[in-house]
Amino acid sequence: MTPQHPTATYRLQLQPDFGFAAAAAAVPYLASLGVSHLHLSPVLEAVPGSVHGYDVVDHARVREELGGEEGLRALARTARGHGLGLVVDVVPNHMAASVRHNGPLRDVLRHGPSSPYARWFDIDWAAQKGRVLLPVLAGHVGDELDHLAVDGDVLRYYEHEFPLRDGTRELPLPRLLDAQWYRLSWWRLARTELNYRRFFTISDLIGVRVEDPEVFDATHATVLRLLREGVVDGLRVDHPDGLADPGAYLQRLSEATGGRWTVVEKILADGERLPAAWPVAGTTGYDALRHVDGLFVDPAGADQLLGLFRRFTGAAADQGGEWQATARRTARRVVTHELAAEVDRLTREAVALCAEEPGLRDHAPWALRAALCELLVRVPVYRPYATGGADPGTVLTAAAAAEAEGAFAVPEEARAVGAVRELALGRRGDGPRHTAFRDRFAQTASALRAKSVEDAAFYRFTPLLSALEVGGSPESPAVPAGTFHAYCARVQRDWPYTSTALSTHDTKRSADVRAGIAVLTQCPERWEALLAEVTERTAHGGGTSAPDPQLAWAAWQSVAGLGPAEPERLQQAMLKHAREAGLFTTWTEQDAAYESAVRDFVASGPCGPPGDAVLRLTAELEPHVRANVLGAALVHLTMPGVPDLYQGTEYDYRALVDPDNRAPARFDAKDGGPHSAEKAALTGTALRLRAEHPEWFGGAGTYEALPAEGPGAAHCLGYGRSGRVVVAVTRLSLRLAGAGGWRDTELPLPAGEWSELLVPGRRFSGRVRVAELFAGLPVALLVSADGPGGRQATG
Repeated sequence: MTPQHPTATYRLQLQPDFGFAAAAAAVPYLASLGVSHLHLSPVLEAVPGSVHGYDVVDHARVREELGGEEGLRALARTARGHGLGLVVDVVPNHMAASVRHNGPLRDVLRHGPSSPYARWFDIDWAAQKGRVLLPVLAGHVGDELDHLAVDGDVLRYYEHEFPLRDGTRELPLPRLLDAQWYRLSWWRLARTELNYRRFFTISDLIGVRVEDPEVFDATHATVLRLLREGVVDGLRVDHPDGLADPGAYLQRLSEATGGRWTVVEKILADGERLPAAWPVAGTTGYDALRHVDGLFVDPAGADQLLGLFRRFTGAAADQGGEWQATARRTARRVVTHELAAEVDRLTREAVALCAEEPGLRDHAPWALRAALCELLVRVPVYRPYATGGADPGTVLTAAAAAEAEGAFAVPEEARAVGAVRELALGRRGDGPRHTAFRDRFAQTASALRAKSVEDAAFYRFTPLLSALEVGGSPESPAVPAGTFHAYCARVQRDWPYTSTALSTHDTKRSADVRAGIAVLTQCPERWEALLAEVTERTAHGGGTSAPDPQLAWAAWQSVAGLGPAEPERLQQAMLKHAREAGLFTTWTEQDAAYESAVRDFVASGPCGPPGDAVLRLTAELEPHVRANVLGAALVHLTMPGVPDLYQGTEYDYRALVDPDNRAPARFDAKDGGPHSAEKAALTGTALRLRAEHPEWFGGAGTYEALPAEGPGAAHCLGYGRSGRVVVAVTRLSLRLAGAGGWRDTELPLPAGEWSELLVPGRRFSGRVRVAELFAGLPVALLVSADGPGGRQATG
């Protein structure tokens, strides 16, 4: 019988090369590791060959490429036999817009608004003359006619096939195209002409209207059945911010599941809180990631790196030199270009709503559109919530509106900002169209934040790459111990079963890569000298010079965290970096010469002889990287919440952005780094302790800060769990060494005798000298040797 709440989960990235049978084969090992549940990526039918599964095409079937429903049930039986449960990823926001594989969408394209599936998709039938724009053609439609052919009841275009409207198959091709419920178009028209909601700016993923009860039932029936039948025990909800009303969706989901353990991929901005009304266990853990990573960043060194970054790159303030200016510039680009179609739809709806109210009339459409853009770029969180959370007025503030009004030259036109704000806040009307506008504004804000911050500004403002994960605060990456303790106390009180994470399928760099990069904040002068050396070498025959200094900075820093790597891995990551940054090349306007220069530079520089200088530095810093790696791992495994381990991260795990981090799972330390054995032992010890004593770490447990005393006190983070466990880790060990080491720093332990689990046989009590506590490892995990369970835990 698996516990109601997981004690720890282990994420497996399922794909055709690693399906249910492979997962089942790993169950004995994972059970011995100490996790309580396997966390599976999406299991429903997806586009053939998908390595992630978020492109669902059929909610009624478990994915055949993974082993089908029988394979999933066999995995569940194996897991259950070893005491493990299953948590699965559900994708309520979107499906793949693959007409060939998506049956409901295919029916809509054949029958139009009369299709029983028309309610599934958020299509603006008033646009495009009542047709769905499908931006799939490689060029203008007139240039692609020779590649279009009727084949029975379908229209073929290379690998694509589209259903034909009844009675149209005999028409001449140009008339046949005009007679369909869809309009085939050049792919570039998606930016301005698309008339269906999508996932962010990805036209291949079409939004689903799960706010409709019938659509919810149809898209969740299989997962809910698997829950009822005991195959699945809990859920991870992907991207709730994309839904019309996330709070209402989560309430319906909770009622349908009977309150099963559910976490949501909600990205919280710094200082933002998860809506208390949501009936969930918490988030998927990016907020925890930010706080854990920040413990191992030196604030003064981070400031020095920022100054060096500005001097080295010469980046203008809004092109990477200053965070807020860069984020605002990328937001303007995204809202006026990539999200132009979404803003156009909002504008049309705003025009119609304003025309109905005397107090909002006479605003020109262009003014309303400009007002929408000005307000959207000023939303400081991923999504303002009108229901189930804080008052959206706390983010769409009067001050933000006043600032937006300043963008207008004519005061009368500036009043359009106030009109849009009133509509977005839900303060003008409560009818269906008013609600739809408010929700669509929030959905667009979420897409804008993701694309402008995560996928643009994070690739321009790069003084410290380790701070650039989802939900991160690159302008203030360091987290003081007091801030961390306050965060943990709040999590223990409000969300004790939230998920916590350090590495995921979406992190741009794995935790161990980030740990290596973070050490640079403790030695910015050495990083400066290294950059001067490698730049000189690549400029004078030791390699190919970088195509631009911002790319060079990111590439050298990536190697500092990654270590030795095949050129192809880093080339792939740096090409993605350059395209997301959008300074010299983009995904849609690729500069072949620039990208060739990126490949040549990476191969001959960071992955060539000059890169040896970086590896020499990282070798010298290895003890301090070790302290970061082991410290972050132990904090993650013992802090409040349910730790979610990404596949392979119990060993030294160095991975870059996808697809590098989505390779099939491996469960050994082969080719692992220098910390693999120690990290694996630490992970297993901490996980088994949680499994043996869930009451010490769960909702009935407690969290207590345990401050050290003495000259090195700031470098020791200590805390207790429920009076039974003490955790201590080393922070900023290089700075500590430079300041003279621990000397007479002490950690006052709670009363009683304490046994060390990571170095068995050692016991402590009273005021322990930190130098002695960390004599073998830079971390310590102690359990009370007195009272119930203490002796059992130490055995």
